[in-house]
Amino acid sequence: MTTNAWLFPRGTLAEGPWQSVVGDAVPGWAHTGLRVAELDGELQLPAGPVERMVVPLAGSFAVSAGADRWQLAGRASVFDGPTDACYVGVGTPLRIAGTGRVAIAEAPATASLPGSYLSRDDVAVEIRGAGRSTRQVHNFGVPGVAAALAAQKLIVCEVITPAENWSSYPPHKHDVQTAHESELEEIYYFESAAARGADAPAGVRPFGMFAAYASDVRPIDTSARVETGDIALVPYGYHGPAVAAPGYDLYYLNVMAGPGTERAWRITDDPAHAWVRSSWDAQAPDTRLPYPAKETSA
Repeated sequence: MTTNAWLFPRGTLAEGPWQSVVGDAVPGWAHTGLRVAELDGELQLPAGPVERMVVPLAGSFAVSAGADRWQLAGRASVFDGPTDACYVGVGTPLRIAGTGRVAIAEAPATASLPGSYLSRDDVAVEIRGAGRSTRQVHNFGVPGVAAALAAQKLIVCEVITPAENWSSYPPHKHDVQTAHESELEEIYYFESAAARGADAPAGVRPFGMFAAYASDVRPIDTSARVETGDIALVPYGYHGPAVAAPGYDLYYLNVMAGPGTERAWRITDDPAHAWVRSSWDAQAPDTRLPYPAKETSA
């Protein structure tokens, strides 16, 4: 197995007006999709057998989806707290207009669910972990979370990891369907920036690190430096940690879906590292979090 075969640096998945497109054109990929665009104008997607969630990364956007119309106020950057988002059901054409950077999470689906909108004020913000494993999770598209966007297949959230902290840790997997685990593909879309409050000079190249490795006979070996716009795919196997380098905050958008009929996120930690979770009981959460939204939207 070639190291980093499932890592796609920014631009390597470009397609037409899209900076990145993850879909069935990627060999071995079947259950999730992602589109990312730098937009100054509008983009359209035809109706199809996929459900979608529209997530502003930076900027504001008007969304038209069938009979639905939403104005997504967005945010200045992914490090400015949660954003409002919307869900677009199967068989619905989509038009997005505005200026900024936008992500569209996708999954093949069959159920016709109504479109819906979620205000950023209603997004469930979770401070997960403790000590150097503290991270901030925005659970706007996660099953079982009050007020989150509903879907048939899609599970979508985003994570902020402040400088020097670890997230997606302990390493875990969700690659078999059991009573205790879900079978899910996962997409990681990364962004990085100088740490909040840091006096960084011009020309810096913010980055983090990400890893994935085999959980069974299926080979996967990701050990990579990740920067803004990079994408890591996890078809199976243990994945984590995602580490924010000193001086730089790390963000990632997670998109998950799988072949099962149940929309659920159940994981199994790598037994060699599972004990780390219990160590958090004796530690306080990192006081740098939460990163709140700014007073003015983008």
